[in-house]
Amino acid sequence: MILDGKSVSAKIIEELKASLDSREIKPCLAVILVGDDPASRVYVRNKKKKAEYIGVRTDIFEYPSDVEESVILNKIEELNNNPEITAILVQMPLPEHISRDKIVCSISPKKDVDCFTPENTGRLSIGMEPYFYPATPQGILMLLDVYNIPVEGKHAVVIGRSNIVGKPMAQMLLNRNATVTVCHSKTENLEEIIKTADIVVSAVGKKIVRCKMVKNKSVIIDVGIYRDSNGNLTGDIDFEEVEPVAGFITPVPGGVGPMTIASLMYNIVKS
Repeated sequence: MILDGKSVSAKIIEELKASLDSREIKPCLAVILVGDDPASRVYVRNKKKKAEYIGVRTDIFEYPSDVEESVILNKIEELNNNPEITAILVQMPLPEHISRDKIVCSISPKKDVDCFTPENTGRLSIGMEPYFYPATPQGILMLLDVYNIPVEGKHAVVIGRSNIVGKPMAQMLLNRNATVTVCHSKTENLEEIIKTADIVVSAVGKKIVRCKMVKNKSVIIDVGIYRDSNGNLTGDIDFEEVEPVAGFITPVPGGVGPMTIASLMYNIVKS
């Protein structure tokens, strides 16, 4: 069965919109955008469009690529102290002269809807409730829940160890009582490990999972998305090979991507 992230995401967005329509107090999102990276501008525009659709006021603060780090830190402090601002996003990547760590650490955990701050990631890592969960892993679990796919007691293999997807995904699966194996570029016998998985989450950005590597009727979650040599959007999973073997599988596009947006909007409304 194909896990249709697009339709599930659309339903969540409409539920969030209905929730805000009935409230007098609305959340307010502040987005900081530094530089002229075209992809970043697209991401910010899409976030603003979706947020405003559900009823979230969105303020975008744009700065040139040569802006001093102190200017951004001062703006974040101002936003932290503004009670009208409930959510803060700093669009990545940042120019090299600006420390990502300093910027992330300066955001109030209670407004950190990306779940990047040490407090939120630390809470997650020790099993405490963070103020917000990371958007992509949370979106994946939302999708599994909609399709009534159990996690508890299952062997989940997470391929990739990024701070945005791999590490928090492993922790959130562990917090749901899955047995979790994290694989990465230095992992030996990757194929043998994947073959033992009831659930596979791949987030590496290259074609890595093929039919011979997956267990029959397993759950295959493809986080990777990029363009192949023909310009077509594709992911980490060889979809045509793996689909006949998998029990559940996400497509690219239309799987994890829309769920990430829905999850981020959920966090903004929660804020």
